[in-house]
Amino acid sequence: MKIFSILLIIILSLFSVRGVSHAGDVMGKPRIVDGDTIWIGPEKIRLHGIDAPESKQTCKKADATEYRCGEMATFVLAKIIGRHWITCKGEMIDLYKRRISVCYAGPYDINAEMVKRGWAVAYRRYSKDYVDEEELAKNNKLGIWQGKFIKPWDWRKKSFRN
Repeated sequence: MKIFSILLIIILSLFSVRGVSHAGDVMGKPRIVDGDTIWIGPEKIRLHGIDAPESKQTCKKADATEYRCGEMATFVLAKIIGRHWITCKGEMIDLYKRRISVCYAGPYDINAEMVKRGWAVAYRRYSKDYVDEEELAKNNKLGIWQGKFIKPWDWRKKSFRN
């Protein structure tokens, strides 16, 4: 019985960093990098089909006051995930060696939730999966849609060109 308990502890500890539910899926407790990137164990994961403001990016509220929307997007992703273990599905790897995935907290699509709350936009260049969620956020002036902002891909071009 003692050997069984020790083996069980060893097996469970192996899954505490990274577990596999289906071939190619990654699951575990994530570390948030920014509004569209996480780490689970050794895997850096880019959330599929969305683009969130960069960490240093600022936006303007409806009254034209500037705020750090990139930090806010990171905070919102952390709040959505909370203390949950998540499952990320997708095996494609991008140029930066990040896994491209749709991530779930239980049945909830985290990528969709970021767009629906207005803290990420649908990344139409790569996917049309979250266009409806973006329209919902835009129509309700949620998140970055409350004022003016530069699309994250345009902000990166402008900021990293200098």
